[in-house]
This record gives sequence, C-alpha cells and structure tokens, in this order.
Amino acid sequence: MGSRRLPLVAATANPNKLAEIEAILGDAVELLPRPDHVPDVVEDAPDLLGNARLKAQAIMAATGHAALADDTGLEVDRLDGAPGVHSARYAGPQADASANVAKLLGALADVAQPERTARFRTVALVAWPDGTETYAEGVVEGHIIAAPEGTGGFGYDPVFVPVDGGGATFAAMSDADKNAISHRGRAFRNLLGLLGPRLG
Repeated sequence: MGSRRLPLVAATANPNKLAEIEAILGDAVELLPRPDHVPDVVEDAPDLLGNARLKAQAIMAATGHAALADDTGLEVDRLDGAPGVHSARYAGPQADASANVAKLLGALADVAQPERTARFRTVALVAWPDGTETYAEGVVEGHIIAAPEGTGGFGYDPVFVPVDGGGATFAAMSDADKNAISHRGRAFRNLLGLLGPRLG
C-alpha cells in the first residue's frame, strides 16, 4: 500500500473550519487551499447536503480537481429545527458568530433547560471530476445552555453541550476532545471510511 495522500481542494475559506478538518482527516488526505479567484458560492439549497454539493461542485469546476466541502446546521427542537440550514446567517447575511448566538439565546430565553435539546448535523461531500460524489453525515445530540462558556471553538460552540461531553460546551473542550465526538469529526471520519479505495 502506497503512502500518497489523496489531494482534495478545500471549499471552505474559514481558517477555523479548515484547521479542524485537517486535524480530523490526518495524513490520509492532502487538503489544498481554495483558490483566491473563486468567488463565494451562494448557499441557497434547502438542506445541508444541497449546500455541500453546491460548494464542492463549484470548486471542482473552477479547479478541475476533486473538491471537499461540508455544511453544518444547528437544529434546536423548540425552534422547530431552526436555525438549521440557515445557521451561519441566522442573525442576518452579515452577522458574525456572536450575533447568531445572541439571537439564539434570545429565542430560547423563556425555554426551560430540559426543553433546550438540540443537535449539530454536518454533511461532508467530495465532488469528483468524473461527475460522481461521495458524502457522509455526522450528528451529535446535546442542549443549549443559557450563557456562553469557554473560549475555544467557533460558531455556536460556546452554548452547545454535547450529551457525551461530560457537561462541557464544545468551546470549553480541547480541540482533540471536541473532534473526537463532534458532528464534524463524525462526518469526516465516516467520509474517510467511504474513501478507503481511493486512499493510498
């Protein structure tokens, strides 16, 4: 078995997400940076799979190489699954993570802790130049706390406590501990399993 790493062009330009994906995938994949000339992809699909597909196909078309994309949503039960596919833009098109978290906490202000159940869901997808695709999903159950805790992570990590995380938010965990149980970690490890025949 050879040691050549599978080259994939990353669709994300988010440095936090890129570092997390690289840590999860390890040495099996060589993540190539998204070219600067490729514009942002309009993520207007109705679900996470559709958005991941849009991003991966756009990067693959622009570079001619296999491209890797993912899309993640936070699904809060008392909000009927919102923010879901709109998680990154929950508080508006130009909103940052703190604005999104503030809107979420405001929406849940009168909801008792036992009813603040939620889950993170990630779809990771590779678009291949031959027109085929490979994708996998990762899900982690948890709940939303009343105020941010922890200084690590990004996005909604400071207010999400996974059920199997010992009571800590993702933002209060080390990167390694988070990646071991996170939605993104599970999605990309599942994807690696599907990529087996193409690796090495």
